[in-house]
Amino acid sequence: QVQLVESGGGLVQAGESLRLSCTASGRTGIKYGMGWFRQAPGKERDFVAAITWNGDNTYYADSVKGRFTISRHDAENTVWLQMDSLQPDDTAVYVCAVKDTGPAWAWVEAKYWDYWGQGTQVTVSS
Repeated sequence: QVQLVESGGGLVQAGESLRLSCTASGRTGIKYGMGWFRQAPGKERDFVAAITWNGDNTYYADSVKGRFTISRHDAENTVWLQMDSLQPDDTAVYVCAVKDTGPAWAWVEAKYWDYWGQGTQVTVSS
């Protein structure tokens, strides 16, 4: 089992920034990587960003490219999501996740992710 703890959410105004953090604990040797999804009220859980376990590759949803940056700290099993130029449409619960099983190409669909955190609320006011 892998446990995930997120932090860093909050209330900001449009144009401001937030940095989310997620730390994984428990079983080691995760195969693929970590990432973030978000879920707004009444909507499905959407992919935001992901990073491979070795940090060599990153993936982003089109809606956040150029504004969000995902990075990781190897020794601390921690992943950060730097969110800049936040907009009201970014308002959601942001959930950290671990991808430990295949297929290797499937990063966007939530069903291919294995472990989930509790989520942290991000609210952007206009």
